[in-house]
Amino acid sequence: MSPIRPARPTRPRAAALGVALLALAPLLGALPPAAAASARAAAPAPATVEEQRLERAVPQEILRSSGFDALAADFGQALGGARSYAAAERAVVRHGAGLWRRAVDRAQGRGPEGRAALPPKGDDGRAELSREDDRPLYWARLAMTRELRRWQAPFALPDAARSKLLDRLERSSRGQDSIRFPAAGAGGGKGVKRVLVTGFDPFTLDRDVRISNPSGATALALDGTVVRTADGPARIETAVFPVLWRDFADGTVERALRPHLPHLDLFTTVSQGRVGRIDVERHNGAWRGGFGDNENVSSTGTVPVDDPASQPQWTTTTLPYREITAADTGRFPVYDNTSVTEVPAGASAPVVRPDGPTPGSAARAGGGGDYLSNEIAYRATLLRDRLGLPALPGGHVHTPVLQFGAGNTSEVSDPEFVRNRQDIVAQIRAIVTVAGGRR
Repeated sequence: MSPIRPARPTRPRAAALGVALLALAPLLGALPPAAAASARAAAPAPATVEEQRLERAVPQEILRSSGFDALAADFGQALGGARSYAAAERAVVRHGAGLWRRAVDRAQGRGPEGRAALPPKGDDGRAELSREDDRPLYWARLAMTRELRRWQAPFALPDAARSKLLDRLERSSRGQDSIRFPAAGAGGGKGVKRVLVTGFDPFTLDRDVRISNPSGATALALDGTVVRTADGPARIETAVFPVLWRDFADGTVERALRPHLPHLDLFTTVSQGRVGRIDVERHNGAWRGGFGDNENVSSTGTVPVDDPASQPQWTTTTLPYREITAADTGRFPVYDNTSVTEVPAGASAPVVRPDGPTPGSAARAGGGGDYLSNEIAYRATLLRDRLGLPALPGGHVHTPVLQFGAGNTSEVSDPEFVRNRQDIVAQIRAIVTVAGGRR
């Protein structure tokens, strides 16, 4: 028989609540004011449009075939062990940088996933992914950002703090915060030119979720490599950017490039352009044309930048386009593209100008169009000019469209697709080598 316990005196509910709040007060007071005010704001964030595409069969196949399918789970486990914001941030940066390095190693033939140059057949008869494929990086990053959005932190995590963690993950997994050139006079830095190349994520994925972006593949293949130019060795560092209007408006390009441009000998932004040709874009326009980005968001109007009062309608390449177009760099023809679309001074309707903009005109499309490829070129060259670096060679190169083999409407890879991408990467490397050799 259980002993009979004397009944405890009851406490009114309001008084009990008051005692509970007093007990919690020291804990809330130990938090930063914003965190204390948002102590209940640790609910998971919804998946983005990009992340929702992860559920399709093709992204899952790409992750499995590349061996990148377990990275998000590993990242989630690391987050699960974080008991503070600082610990979470360390996990984010470690796993983000690890993803970038693993993708670079794979593209350059290092590590267990980087050995195959052409796609062999797996046990199920499907083609495995060749080493230079940029898609594992893209889909694995999205799996990790989704994991971070879903994570229920065991401490107060306001929306702003989660957004900061997502930003750190984006930058570290894109190579944007790991651009490192050897110091002059040390570690092989003396006499070595410094070259920065950027690429993009795949896009138009609702049209074909299998799409790869050869500019992203180029960034992975060239990061940290040295090429021999006519004027000596050149070290190449690279980064990849999202296909998102919002991120560009928030200054992601300027933030990544500003610390490095004053110390470079050459830079080029790279993106996928037209079928069967490479273009060196002569002019870049300050206009967004509205085509949907990877979140299916549209933006139309003047490119938003700091100090809009001093913003020019046009910027111009300083890449050595004559030397580039004259050189034998590969199987795709290379053009000096001077065409733009403008609204002439005093007019109201846009017209195409094959030979470049006229004085006083308003931009409606640069040589690279009115999408984010034109915008990254515009932002990078405007930054060059605002930093007072008119002699720094820099501009934009458009690769050919990366096409699948004839008749392939469902497989994630095929031999022609792989050869096309390898040829594009090799030719962009050759173009950078030519440009870097100009004295």
